[in-house]
Amino acid sequence: MLITATELKSNIGKYLILAATHDIYITKNGKNIAKLTSATADKVALLDSLVGIVTDESITMDNIKKQRLARK
Repeated sequence: MLITATELKSNIGKYLILAATHDIYITKNGKNIAKLTSATADKVALLDSLVGIVTDESITMDNIKKQRLARK
């Protein structure tokens, strides 16, 4: 959704509610200046992007100890 800064100022409550489900791009003088988005949606997107990176094989006590010792 694309709105102007003036529209946001006039209807802030409405856009805070909509931000829970939509990304809202705010423009000023025709240029994008900000993005209003849900904090929980960002966390979910981050977790979704990490799925599959860690394999069950890498999560062993021996591997964890080796990695911890390698950082010292």
